[in-house]
Amino acid sequence: MSSAERDAFRAEVRAYILENPEIIREAIGVLQAREAEAERLNDIALARANADALFNDGHSFVGGNPDGDITIVEFMDYRCGFCKRAFPEVQNVLSADGNIRYIIKEFPILGEPSVLAARYAIATQLVAGDDVYKGVHGTLMEFQGEITGQSLARLSESFDLDHDAITAMMDDEKVADVITQNRALAQQLQISGTPTFVVQDQMLRGFLPADEMLAVVAELRTE
Repeated sequence: MSSAERDAFRAEVRAYILENPEIIREAIGVLQAREAEAERLNDIALARANADALFNDGHSFVGGNPDGDITIVEFMDYRCGFCKRAFPEVQNVLSADGNIRYIIKEFPILGEPSVLAARYAIATQLVAGDDVYKGVHGTLMEFQGEITGQSLARLSESFDLDHDAITAMMDDEKVADVITQNRALAQQLQISGTPTFVVQDQMLRGFLPADEMLAVVAELRTE
């Protein structure tokens, strides 16, 4: 193209866009769809690359049906409002579908009280086992007050737990290692917020109602 031809072409393009401005919205929609698909494929690649750490780390609580054909992993924080909203939705999913394996990853990102709660929950699992951990986890998810040493002591009392043993375990390397590993895994998966769910190789970032999560599970079973 000569310089004059390029100028004429540019003028025609400009005139067309001004006469049909809706194509800008259309182009933006196409771009957003492409970016969303690229993000989805990237999430799938990340989940697959980190599958062993996600599903078989050897320390995370495993609930639901341990032999289920679909695994849901939740990265959560006990002080996260959306995690608290998601808690009954997750319970509804597990009640509605008895073939789901559910894994909890404590991912405290909302300050020291979040870290305190996560350390307490993990220590409880190590000291008292999975069944007690499940009850404590549910209580912490429904708890609306300030998480302090005193409130956790009352929680131990309500479950008739040895609070001194749990407090001692909270400072153990094993507890710190779990949180460190969960944070490292979240970084690998580019997870920065809670709740984040990984359903097989699908990443679901943020709050999701039970029916939408069940729809994702149903779709995965057809693949």
